[in-house]
Order: sequence, then structure tokens, then C-alpha cells
Amino acid sequence: MKKYTSVDDIENLDQILQLAKKIKENPFDYKELGKNKTLGLLFFNPSLRTRLSTQKAVQNLGMECIVMNLNNEGWTLEFEDGAIMNGSASEHIKEAAKVISQYCDLIGIRSFPSLKDKDKDEAEFIISSFVKHSTVPVISLEGSTEHPLQALADALTIEEYKTTKRPKVVLSWAPHPKALPQSVPNSFIKMMKKMDVDFVITHPEGYELNPEITKGVSIEYNQDEAFKNADFIYGKNWSNYIHYGEITNNDPTWTIGSRQMNLTNNAKFMHCLPVRRNVVVTDEILDSDSSIVIPQANNRTYSAQTIITSLLNNLE
Repeated sequence: MKKYTSVDDIENLDQILQLAKKIKENPFDYKELGKNKTLGLLFFNPSLRTRLSTQKAVQNLGMECIVMNLNNEGWTLEFEDGAIMNGSASEHIKEAAKVISQYCDLIGIRSFPSLKDKDKDEAEFIISSFVKHSTVPVISLEGSTEHPLQALADALTIEEYKTTKRPKVVLSWAPHPKALPQSVPNSFIKMMKKMDVDFVITHPEGYELNPEITKGVSIEYNQDEAFKNADFIYGKNWSNYIHYGEITNNDPTWTIGSRQMNLTNNAKFMHCLPVRRNVVVTDEILDSDSSIVIPQANNRTYSAQTIITSLLNNLE
């Protein structure tokens, strides 16, 4: 593994999951690997789990961590090739990425989509620019179209909680007052396609995700039908992909509650957090024994540590 900006960068998921389980059992076993190494975390957007879990993973590995919030620290960056820099941007990514690469052994980038320019968002222009111009491996801490660290934590959580060899996993759209990216669902879909699961996506008609990503996956527009006999329910909102970035449906009947969960096979409820209570999912479900959102969040540390370990091994 040379970088981790997409679930597609995982060549052997079974091998990665075995490493994640081993790391979770003994988080400090790889301290020598991280000794005298530095991870730079660059945030263009807010973070709680990603920032803290990645910093915890770095500590477990005996590494150092440098953090910058680039929206209010450092110079404004220019990303366009050939730009005449007579505007607000003070530094070009070409210099910035190479300079940061001299200070850090790995670089993590968090950059949300605009949800206005689909082509620009799908090009992942910020993360892709760092990959292009950095001389060290780059990790996506969530980009415009993917959140691969979250997806690995999701996969580890399903492995830990499944009670049958091939569980039924349902990704369910749910309402939300804000327009949200497709990053988490995109990466979750890619991850489920790599796993041995019976995978179904359910959402209102018109809320289809990128067809290149959902290709080959069962899509059910009737939420109740999708939930029947499910072993895992992953609740998540995403804004409209066709009418890009818009909220074209906020149907409260899609809020996940006991009515839907009673249709399942005593399913576990998952969510990447933060979650809007009684909008995405009811208190009754989120506070119940079926909710595994807290251990799922805990696995963010081990997913980050697994990826960092894999990248460090390639530096040797």
C-alpha cells in the first residue's frame, strides 16, 4: 500500500482485517515501527472522531503528530496549475506539499466537498493535488467522495458483531436538515462489495448514488422490505446525487425507529457519527442494546492504526 485515499487502495481486505484485529488486541506492538516518524494531519474541515482517533493511533505507534487547521492557520493555497496568483492565495500546492513532505513521513488530509460542482468534487482536487505533489504517502481523513478510514472501521465492526457467516447488511438513507456528502455511503458500499455479505441499499426514489459505485448492488426503494431479516442496519443521510447537493426529500417516515428495526433479525444499528437524534434515528434505538455506534467509533483508532502501520511497512 502506497497511499490510502480510497477503499480501492485495499488489495487484500482479509489481510488488512487480520492486521486490524491483531493491532486491537495489542495496540502497542508496533511502537518500534513508528519510532522517530511523524504524521502530519491537515484539516480543511471540522473533525472529532477522525482527528482524535488518528492522533491516538499515532501515539499507540510511538509516532509524533503535527496538526494544522488550514482554514484558519497557514497560508491560503492555490491548487490550479498555471494560475496567475494575484488573488487571495499566497502559496501553491506544488511548494506546500513538497515542503510538508520534508517535515512528515505521512500526510493525512481532510477536505469536504463543495456539493455545488460535482466534477470538481469527484476529481478530489485537494487530496489528489497532495497525492500528486507530495513525496510521502497520503491518507484521506475524509474527502469529497470517500471516507475510507471510516469504512475500514465499519468492516472491522461487522466482523466483530456478526453471528452468521454471511450477514445481511442494509445501508439506509435517513432524513437530515443539512445537505451532506456522499463520502461515507460511497466508501461503505465499496467496502461491502469486498466483504462476504448480503448487501442492500434502501433510499427514496431519486436518491440514487453514483451508479459506478452502486453497480451490482441490490437497491430497494421500500425501506420496510429492505429491513426484513437484516443483521446490520447502517443509517446515513446523503444529499441528492442527481440534483447534486440538494435536499429533495426529508420524509420523516424514513427516520429509523422501532417499527423498522422490529422487521430485522435483531439487527445491530450502525452510524458513523455525529448523528441527529430523532431525525436520522430515534432515541429508543440509539440508546438500546442494538446500537453499536460507540464500539464502532472506537474502531476508528484501530482502522487508522492499521493503515498507518501498512504504509510505514512500505517505507522500510
